Amino acid sequence: MRNKKKLLIEQLDQKLVEFKSAGMVLVPQKGWIHTIRTTFNMTREQLGTKLNVTKGAVQKIEEREATGQITVHKLRDVGKALDMQFVYGYVPKNGSIEDLINLKAEKLARKIVLRTNQNMKLEDQGIGDYKINDLITDLANEIKREMRKSLWD
Repeated sequence: MRNKKKLLIEQLDQKLVEFKSAGMVLVPQKGWIHTIRTTFNMTREQLGTKLNVTKGAVQKIEEREATGQITVHKLRDVGKALDMQFVYGYVPKNGSIEDLINLKAEKLARKIVLRTNQNMKLEDQGIGDYKINDLITDLANEIKREMRKSLWD
């Protein structure tokens, strides 16, 4: 089972490589549709004809995109009308999917081990600091292996 999860993570990381290489892309203030349309020197009426809507509807589409209230379906439609490919996805802020999982697993393991150790210290059964890091590493590996749902809490 672990090999299948690892393979899925690796495949997802590979799919996201192209997005990552694009780096941080800032959305223009008036949105991509308006920016591309005006760069092409295309009128709202011309784009509306391609979308089979009025120029007023194109204005609403541009406004909805700029305010984040547009659907993915509509963005795809506009992409086709502009003879462009619509690209959509998520990428980890830092590193890869595997790096994100490692970070989350280590954070969760640290929380669990330190909380358990604190309770044990109250009963004079605390673990020495030298052993804590080993326990965190072991637990983090177990959490990754099992891909616990609690990883995302």
